[in-house]
Amino acid sequence: MKQLGDDCVGHVVACEQLAQCREVGEPSAKKPLVRQPKASVGESAREMRLVARLVGALVSQHVPHVAQDRTGEREFPVENRGNAPATVHLVDVRRSPIETITPRGIRTADTEYELDVIVFALGFDAMTGGFLDIDIRGRAGLELREKWAAGPRTYLGLTVAGFPNLFLVTGPGSPGVLSNMVVSIEQHVDWLAGCIAHMRAEGLDVVEATPDAEEAWVGHVNEIAAGTLYPQATSWYVGANVPGKPRVFMPYVGGCGRYRAECDEIAVDDYRGFRLSRAPHPTATAQTGGGSCR
Repeated sequence: MKQLGDDCVGHVVACEQLAQCREVGEPSAKKPLVRQPKASVGESAREMRLVARLVGALVSQHVPHVAQDRTGEREFPVENRGNAPATVHLVDVRRSPIETITPRGIRTADTEYELDVIVFALGFDAMTGGFLDIDIRGRAGLELREKWAAGPRTYLGLTVAGFPNLFLVTGPGSPGVLSNMVVSIEQHVDWLAGCIAHMRAEGLDVVEATPDAEEAWVGHVNEIAAGTLYPQATSWYVGANVPGKPRVFMPYVGGCGRYRAECDEIAVDDYRGFRLSRAPHPTATAQTGGGSCR
C-alpha cells in the first residue's frame, strides 16, 4: 500500500474496518493482520484524518487493491503486478476514455487492448428502476413514475401514500443497499407478513400509508443523510449513474437497528401512520329463470 505520511502507524488496508482494525507493518502472505481493540476518542479522530488522506491518495492515483484469502487472515495485491498473464490491469477510462469497440478488443484514447471477452457492466437504476419499469398506478390512476418524478417518496421504504396494498421490499427510504441485503429483505418480508396477518384477523383488506406519515418519514431520511457525506458524492446512491434521474439520496442511513426498532414500534402502535380499512365489496346478482342467487 502507499505510505501516507510519517504520522501514519503502519499502512491502512481495510477502510471499512478501520475503526476496529489497525494493521501494524506491511501486509504480506506470511504476516497476519494484527487487530487491536476499539480506539479511544483521540485515536478515532486521528484515524479519521488518516482515512481522509487515504481517500485523497485513492482519488489522485492508483493504489493497489488487495484480496483476502478465505480465512480472512492474509491479504494479497491482485492487480497491476505485471508478473503474470492473468493479472488484473486497471484502466482509468476517465483519463483515457473508450473510443470504440474494435475487431480485436477496445480502443481508448491512449491505446488498444486486445480482449477475448467483453463484459458489458453498464450500471443499474438502483432502488427505483425496478419499480418504475412497471406501469404501477394508484388512486385516481396516478402513476408511480409521476409521483416519483422529483425523487422517490415512501413511508419506511415499504409503502407509498396513494398506492394501497403496494408493498416495496428494500425500497427507497429503507436501509436496503447500505445493509446486508438478505437480512434486510427478511426483515421486510417478516414485517409485511405480520401486517397482513393482523389485517386478516381484523377482517381488513386495505393498507395504505397516510400522506402525513410519508412526508414525515421522507423528512427524517433526508435529515439524517444531510449529516453525512453521502449526498455530496456523485454516486448511484443519488442516481448519478442514470442520466436525467433526480439527484436524491435514497437509502436510510440511520442504521438497521434503529430502523427495525421503528418498524416494530409502529406495528405495536396499531400500525401508526397507516390507514387500515375494509374495501367495499359490491354484491353482484345474477338472474336465472325466476330466481336469483347472490
